[in-house]
Amino acid sequence: MNIDRFSGRRLGAFPAVALALAATLAAGLWLCPTSEAAMNDKQAFVEGDCGWVGQGPLKAVPDLDARVAAFVPTTLDPSIAHLDAGEQAVLAKLVEVARIMDGLFTLQATPCHDELAARIADLPEGNREAARRYLAINRGPWDRRFELTPFFGSWEHPAGANFYPRDLTADEKAFIQDPGNGMNTEFTVVRRDAAGKLVAVPYSQYYGAALQQAATLMREAAALTKNASLKAFLASRADAFLTDDYYASDMLWMDLDSAVEITVGPYETYEDGLFGYKASFEAFVTVTDPVESQRLAKFKHELPWLESQLPIAEADKNPNRGSDSPICVVDEAYSAGDTRAGVQTIAFNLPNDERVREAKGSKKVMLRNVMNAKFDQILVPIAKVVVADDQLADLTAESFFLHTLWHEMSHGLGPGKIVKDGRETEVRLELKDTFSTLEEAKADAMGEWDIFVLARAGKGGFPEAIFRQQSATYLAGIFRSVRFGIGEAHGKANAIQYNYLVEKGAIKYDAATGRFRMDVPVFETAIAGLVHDICSIQARGDYEGSKAFIAKYGVTTPELDGALAKLGHIPVDIAPVFPRWDR
Repeated sequence: MNIDRFSGRRLGAFPAVALALAATLAAGLWLCPTSEAAMNDKQAFVEGDCGWVGQGPLKAVPDLDARVAAFVPTTLDPSIAHLDAGEQAVLAKLVEVARIMDGLFTLQATPCHDELAARIADLPEGNREAARRYLAINRGPWDRRFELTPFFGSWEHPAGANFYPRDLTADEKAFIQDPGNGMNTEFTVVRRDAAGKLVAVPYSQYYGAALQQAATLMREAAALTKNASLKAFLASRADAFLTDDYYASDMLWMDLDSAVEITVGPYETYEDGLFGYKASFEAFVTVTDPVESQRLAKFKHELPWLESQLPIAEADKNPNRGSDSPICVVDEAYSAGDTRAGVQTIAFNLPNDERVREAKGSKKVMLRNVMNAKFDQILVPIAKVVVADDQLADLTAESFFLHTLWHEMSHGLGPGKIVKDGRETEVRLELKDTFSTLEEAKADAMGEWDIFVLARAGKGGFPEAIFRQQSATYLAGIFRSVRFGIGEAHGKANAIQYNYLVEKGAIKYDAATGRFRMDVPVFETAIAGLVHDICSIQARGDYEGSKAFIAKYGVTTPELDGALAKLGHIPVDIAPVFPRWDR
């Protein structure tokens, strides 16, 4: 899971293999088989045409320039002077791999992307440059901040992105959700064959040319590095690109201990708004800080104890997850793909494979340079507008860091594998399209609960002021994240937290000043209640309950809208610039 996972960037040229793939898809037929049976039948997979792109009026939203300006270009250029020549060569190879993931994600996110981009030429000249920039930030003509409504044109956003045909019938949707049909797996694209029948095409075949090139680059990087853990991971992940079996390389990624690291592959399922099944390609190329990582290492040993303390029924706790949860502090040297669409990721907790989590836990990676940029440029200015004056002094960068850390730690706590109606399953599969939103709300709430419970138990070495500091920083953070828009998981998750805490009396609004304050003692109690309510829905695999909970709390209110309206002069997020690598 990624926090602040949506992000913006200026697109350069796609890798040649991705362009070749796009051309093949545009031709209308994809000839790679999905299975041995399909190979024997020599079936072809038909791509939907792009005729719909030429339909509808073409005009841009009137505030397009302001929307673009909400993403402030920010240079992220960590020093690599301490890396030797071999490590710098590895870093360059890994950036090339990341570029390939970038092209693949754009194909996943937006059907007929190139045709849509070409229509910008039909806009009035004064709108064209802003539309190009915003298309690059959103990876399509649909605004991720505003519930995926179009910012130019009038095309309806396809809930299933480009993972499924756009014209699925109700019966076909039900067919896809049947576990016995093989359509709900993470690493397949659903298409039609020549007869119109739905088929699941493995990523390794559908994106075969691009993944072959990525695998070659990974093996070249493996040959260059002297680090045994990195060498093993790169070779294994190269194999995974060609087999769709990521388990072995995920296990090796958990053991990475290198000055240069990469997190790469299909991970998050946010982009699949239809079912939440399909994983999107992304990449983080990073430079590690071993000293700071070691400072935080003590926290991972508290995870089993925290699981035992969760405010949920004993039967709903998950004591079997692995507790070998490394914590890495890194500076981001390059990012690509899913993580570069919309708002920038500040930390992530991977892998998502429950088998790996059961065996070894999960790794928490803190993107320090991204986090610092957001605190200074966004969170502090927001707090000065919406947080009560007497609580501003409690806003700290360390509290922002701790909340982010424990958000990621909390993805490894609570229900994961569950039993529903006598069958073994996972929360992710049962909650479908609601999973990402509810899981992000859980991780935010549980992150605060973790800190408070540890502090009450005398664990973690937290200062006495931690309750005030976390409360004020968390409050400002809600307004920061709701600005991402309730059309995406993190924005809606923060609306849930806001409304729940208002209902419980933890967040109080002063109409005279237009500011908000956190009632610290009430907050401590209310956040435990929110953890209980969300985890209970997850433990039951209660899809209808999840929908109802989100419908009740994942909305805006007049007070919230009024506060957000006063933040227009503050950037919504950073638009990363990597001068060493962007082209």
